[in-house]
Amino acid sequence: MNIEMTRNYLRRNGVWIGFLILVFVMSIATNGDFLSARNLTNLLRQASLNGILAAGMTLVILIGGIDLSVGSVAALAGIFAGISQVHWGWAGAGTSGAFASFFLAVGVGLFSGFVTGALLAILRIAPFVITLGAMVIARGLALIFSNGASISPMGENLIPIATEYLSLTLSAAFIIVFMSLFIWGNRKQLIEALFPILTFGLFSYSFLAYRGFPILVLFMVAAMGLVAFLLSQTSFGRSVYSIGSNEKASQWAGVPVRRVTWIVYSLMGLFAGITGVLLSSRLNGADPNAGQLFELDAIAAVVIGGTSLKGGVGTIMGTLIGTLVIATLNNGMDLLSVPSFYQMVFKGIIIIVAVSVDKGQRQTI
Repeated sequence: MNIEMTRNYLRRNGVWIGFLILVFVMSIATNGDFLSARNLTNLLRQASLNGILAAGMTLVILIGGIDLSVGSVAALAGIFAGISQVHWGWAGAGTSGAFASFFLAVGVGLFSGFVTGALLAILRIAPFVITLGAMVIARGLALIFSNGASISPMGENLIPIATEYLSLTLSAAFIIVFMSLFIWGNRKQLIEALFPILTFGLFSYSFLAYRGFPILVLFMVAAMGLVAFLLSQTSFGRSVYSIGSNEKASQWAGVPVRRVTWIVYSLMGLFAGITGVLLSSRLNGADPNAGQLFELDAIAAVVIGGTSLKGGVGTIMGTLIGTLVIATLNNGMDLLSVPSFYQMVFKGIIIIVAVSVDKGQRQTI
């Protein structure tokens, strides 16, 4: 019995354990540079954009769908942020102009997801086909509206949302509140939450030892927090799991399959829009070719985190650790000066292994 309990525990927490082992290996390989407060802070900042997209992709994959358009939609949203800042003069409008550009870009992403969701709900065509078409259309529109050229620089009031940090006092307060709520929410299963707590503690220390909590990371926390709330506390979340488990049975049971699908893809577009404007803010410019392969990193994070590509099984915490694994690999291999081409090969291998392990586990259950 104890052996079986141990196996189940390792199965449920395998990705977290694997992540901490990966951190240990990277620390040794880089002579401790990987664990520096500055590097860990930068690692999580680099992970944030993928984390926002992965939060939306979790919903999409949970209903048995896929979205290949998110990178292109992010680029299109960023282009509109750049156009409004540079060509429309909103950069000179101060904070109000920055807010207007932000919400314009987010609106573009939301509208794109809304249209994609509508097409899927009405036409009932495979998500792969619809989102592949949406990917090409969004990329083409980004190139058209920008005349194929980058747009820069962004206004000084828009840049801080992706580059600045909370003060150390606010950072400490936020970390204490977040950790307290997380521990309280998992008080009945603290052993299950041990590895997430260790991971959160590691990054919290790095923030306080460096410059504070990055504002960019707050967007990822908010996106994942929203998805976690929807999945665990609402009838919408129950419908998402139900559709992914058995769409026909859900429809017979009265679940509004088309409406839920519409909402899921609209939320995915919303997160893509946020990612686009944050990317443009971070780079101080909008590039119509930005966001390439973003969808693959988001899908990889979700799959590595244990969400089934068939739908119906997965958690946002799994997506979080999947995001951290992808970011750790990228960051660690950069520190080791591994060429980007080899990095792509390693990530591909890890995705295949993650899916294979997941399939093997489900066959034994």
